[in-house]
Amino acid sequence: MSREPNAQLAAVMDEAKVSNKGLARRMRDAAAQRGTGLGTTHVSVQRWRNGGGITPQAAAIMAEVLGSKLGRRLTPGDLGFFDHAQPTTPQPIGYPSTVPDVLTLLDGLAEERSETPSPDPLTIADADLNSAVLSWMIARPDGVQADRPVHQRVGMRDVRAIRDASSMFMQLDFKYGGGHGHKALRHYFRHEVLPLLDASYSEKVGNALFGAAAEVSQLLAWTAYDTGNHRLAHRYLTSTLRLSQVIDDRMFGARILGNLSHQANYLGNHAQAIQLSRAAVEGAKGRATPRAMALNSAMEARALSNAGDPIGAGRAMNEAERHFERAGTGEDPEWLGYFDSAELTGEICHCFRDLKMRRESVEAAQRAVDATDPKYARTLGFCRMVLAQSHLLNGELEAAVTTASLAVDGGDSLQSSRFLRYVTDFQAEVSTHASNPTVAAFNDQVHNALARLEDDE
Repeated sequence: MSREPNAQLAAVMDEAKVSNKGLARRMRDAAAQRGTGLGTTHVSVQRWRNGGGITPQAAAIMAEVLGSKLGRRLTPGDLGFFDHAQPTTPQPIGYPSTVPDVLTLLDGLAEERSETPSPDPLTIADADLNSAVLSWMIARPDGVQADRPVHQRVGMRDVRAIRDASSMFMQLDFKYGGGHGHKALRHYFRHEVLPLLDASYSEKVGNALFGAAAEVSQLLAWTAYDTGNHRLAHRYLTSTLRLSQVIDDRMFGARILGNLSHQANYLGNHAQAIQLSRAAVEGAKGRATPRAMALNSAMEARALSNAGDPIGAGRAMNEAERHFERAGTGEDPEWLGYFDSAELTGEICHCFRDLKMRRESVEAAQRAVDATDPKYARTLGFCRMVLAQSHLLNGELEAAVTTASLAVDGGDSLQSSRFLRYVTDFQAEVSTHASNPTVAAFNDQVHNALARLEDDE
């Protein structure tokens, strides 16, 4: 979905005689002087010039930088950005009622670029969320339309090809961040996957085909989420939830509810995160493997921990661990293969950090770092940043900064908006020690890593 170019920003930049790279560098320097970090590159600036969304923090720093260059005060509004006086309007979910509706919606979503997020925060009305969850919980499966009288015939070989492609893109996502493969993946989804859903196939192939398509759609949601486009990610997730309803895949549908909980938790919508995670647990009971139930309970624990409920979070963590003890007794789908003991430990260390349980947080985060396969570079980066924050909880500044430096050394993880937030949150936490040589060196390291990333783009 195209946006109008930001003529006001372009005009001010022309007046200030500053290039995309020059503005990005000035913004990063200004953020560093404030004791925080900013992941702005020349690509980010071009996206804003093209009409893409911007965070309030970045908009304020940009106005400060350009105002200083021109010798007058500027506001984000002077640069063509959002008006903070305008209230945020909750976004309707629009849970599709029919199979043609959801396929049409997904086709439209696959035209949208993830790198142009909306300028205002994602706000979902509770009534809309409740309606979508209830629709999934009580709906009858649509079933696939087998053996249609159309020319193209789909077989299991086509399904295997989709799953192989999905696996490849997932590995790229884990290693390089969501922005790396989103464009190619949405093109593949729109032109190679969605058309097959309208082809002819047996019932067995049709069920497998819809399941494979849902896996690709979920990955598109995650890659959009990782680039910071939360509205697009949310629309993909709710549409994918509707896809799971077609073939009555309660285990995968619960996984999508868990993803929605994860996003709500990340955005600070704690009540919605708890509701979504509990819907995942209840909706999958009797229909999911122990490994899947461990994941669902882990999402509930994350939501309860972030909401500051140690009793509820402790119960959910215990349930997750009990389910995982039986993980080898069920026949898990391929999409669940990544959720091993290291992943579970990673989720739990987040819980202990959010609950500010100092000793448990450090121990769990260290176990997660030690157990995570380096091929999951972004996950390893997350765990290292949680370990760094856990050291801070214990007053261990040197250990915290050393661990955070190891995380940033991963480099490629910096292409993830989520990872950058871990880094900038940490920089904000240690900003009171900005004069400390170790902290100053870390801020320089982040600055240099972002500059290298810009040169690579």
